[in-house]
This record gives sequence, C-alpha cells and structure tokens, in this order.
Amino acid sequence: MIKRLILALAMVLIFADVPLPGGENTASPVNASGSAAIKQYPFPAGFVYVDEVIPKARFDIRYYGESNFAGRRIAGYKAPYAILTKQAARALKAVSDELEPKGYAIKIYDAYRPQKAVNDFIKWSKDAGDKKMKQQYYPRLDKENLFKLGFLATKSGHSRGSTVDLTLVSINTGKLVDMGGPHDFFGSLSYYYSPQITKAQQANRRLLKEVMNKHGFKGYSKEWWHFTLIKEPFPDRYFDFDVE
Repeated sequence: MIKRLILALAMVLIFADVPLPGGENTASPVNASGSAAIKQYPFPAGFVYVDEVIPKARFDIRYYGESNFAGRRIAGYKAPYAILTKQAARALKAVSDELEPKGYAIKIYDAYRPQKAVNDFIKWSKDAGDKKMKQQYYPRLDKENLFKLGFLATKSGHSRGSTVDLTLVSINTGKLVDMGGPHDFFGSLSYYYSPQITKAQQANRRLLKEVMNKHGFKGYSKEWWHFTLIKEPFPDRYFDFDVE
C-alpha cells in the first residue's frame, strides 16, 4: 500500500507541470520528448522565468524547435522557456493585464537570447548552401545580407535580457491575431508601417505597439513583434547563459 502511494505521488509530481491543452500556459512548457522541461535554477541575479511572472502568457519559443529561419534548434536553447530581466517581466505583466479585458493574451516567441545563439546565427548566415527555410522566411533576400539589412545583429538586444518578440492571441478563439505577416519574416512585410498590409492588420499592430509603449517598451521599425524595455537594467551587458 505504501509503495503504491509513493508511486502515485511520484506520478503527480512528474505530470504537475505539463501544460493544459490549447496552449494555456498555466504550467511549465514541455520539451521535445513531451515530458515536462525541468527548470534549471539559478541563473544570473535579476532574471526570471516569464511564465512565473505572467501565468496567463502563452509561448511558442521558436529557437528551441525547427519552426524558425534556420529550420533547427539554435545553440543555447535547451528548454522552451522565456526568460527576462525582472524589470522587463514586470512591465510585460502590466501589458498582459491591460490586454486581458480587451480579449487578448500575449504569445511570446523569444525573450532572453544567449550570445552563443547569436553566434549560431552568424555561422548560419555564412553557410550559402543552407537554404532550407529561404522560401518561408527570406524569399527575396540573400541570407548573407540579413545582418547588413538590420534583420539580425551580431550583438542582439535580446542578449541583454530585456527584449521580447511577441504577438497577440484571441482569448475567446485561441487564434493568433492577424498582424499581416509572420514572426521572423525578413522583408518589408515585417516593417511596422508596411504598405503591404490592410488597415485591419495595421490596427492590430498599432494595438500591440501602443500598449507596449504605454508600459515602457520601444518597438523596432523593421520588426512589428520586437520590443525592448526602455529602462533596461543591463544596457551594456550581453549574457551567454543557456535557456534551460
């Protein structure tokens, strides 16, 4: 009897952090095997796991999987978690709280990014033979020019810990809000003021930008999804600890 109780308790602990169906992130993300990804504490002082600050946020950490411009997992992403500085996470919580009564939740694609991941992007850009994701992410551009054109950076604000890539999700339907273009598409379609999108799509981008601006974030004109905390705590420091 005691052995059975111990086994039952162990199963509860194993599955306690498995996300609910439909992407409701009231629990921890899962890893590639489908089991709960165990958080690796501690990391540098001043950082937090975003799901612990914003339980209602949703996540699709693109660089942990293959749904990104490289088509593979990126160096330094050992778990599908979003990590930010405490200041950025708290400001983002205020964004989430304001959007909820309007019927929206935030969905995060990327947050803190290790410098080793940026170095991986640099290495990828120099491999001319690797065009696996060209048609989906950069159909009209040469990958070796993505840094020069400002879509990628050798020193990314993400590595300072207060930059986040995100979009909006309808709470009622669970569907992504139509922003007129996907995350990490390299081209003018991603410009905040892109002439290629409809008025409704521009209005959706404006809603995200206005609420982010209100709570201390500034956007990036070439990427509608990209925002950095204006009063970031580490403006000159680039971190390299793993996302795990």
